[in-house]
Amino acid sequence: MCSPVTTVHYRQSRVTDRAAYPSDLSDARWALIAPHLTAWRQARADAGVGGRTATHDLREIFNAILYVNRTGIAWRYLPHDFPSWQTVYGYFSAWTTDGVFDRLNYDLTGLARTKAGRHTQPTAGVIDTQSVKTSTNAPVQTQGIDAGKKIVGRKRGIVTDTLGLLLAVIVTAASISDNAIGAELLNQAKATHPTLAKTWVDAGFKNRVIEHGATLGIDVEVVTKDPGVKGFSVIKRRWIVERTLGWIMQHRRLARDYEALPDRSASMIHIAMIDNLAKRVTNETTPTWRDT
Repeated sequence: MCSPVTTVHYRQSRVTDRAAYPSDLSDARWALIAPHLTAWRQARADAGVGGRTATHDLREIFNAILYVNRTGIAWRYLPHDFPSWQTVYGYFSAWTTDGVFDRLNYDLTGLARTKAGRHTQPTAGVIDTQSVKTSTNAPVQTQGIDAGKKIVGRKRGIVTDTLGLLLAVIVTAASISDNAIGAELLNQAKATHPTLAKTWVDAGFKNRVIEHGATLGIDVEVVTKDPGVKGFSVIKRRWIVERTLGWIMQHRRLARDYEALPDRSASMIHIAMIDNLAKRVTNETTPTWRDT
């Protein structure tokens, strides 16, 4: 039995009839994101970038990006009731270059922390890396071999706060050491969140990261597994960042690295977390806002 077509109302420029996708933004979540995108468009118009006045519905563009991120499809396979894939990818590329996803993640993280009763700016974080295989889209020079995990591909490094919210991300060839990634993550996190004073890492991060953290005013503590415990065990502090990596992997575009460029990969991670954060702030899950 076919489900009824849902009417999705757009505040920005139009009303359209189409069956809603589970990844679509609710009105409440769109209200959080819309100011950033409209401000970006206005700034480009004021600077004379892009030529003619843009008419594409920004909400539909963002919904299409969320669809790709959640389902893992190729851009060319976007359903035809979205704007053309070339248009959607063009916006995705421009928003990556202009740091729109970074700013959205930053602002929504602050809102989510406030909602949880925390200060807007974090003082502590957790660092981890994840090696993933790449698709044939990724240029050879952006890949490498993680000898320890025997994976050919790329490595993701992230810093989260103690709630598991993303503070910094970097994507490199899998051959890059955790120490090099950890130092760069500390630089990014401290620049964005000056109050950061403490981080926890696993034993893969050596003295280089600890010493670099000290120069930034960050106490880096290595947390190791209790040698007396056999099999799986929850490790203090580290489980938080590992849970965040699990959240990210629920978005099928991130199950493997499909992006041609590492900065596009980092954007896909930001988008997955933006989806998570917007739901946190609005107390929504996808089924509940549609059912009500």
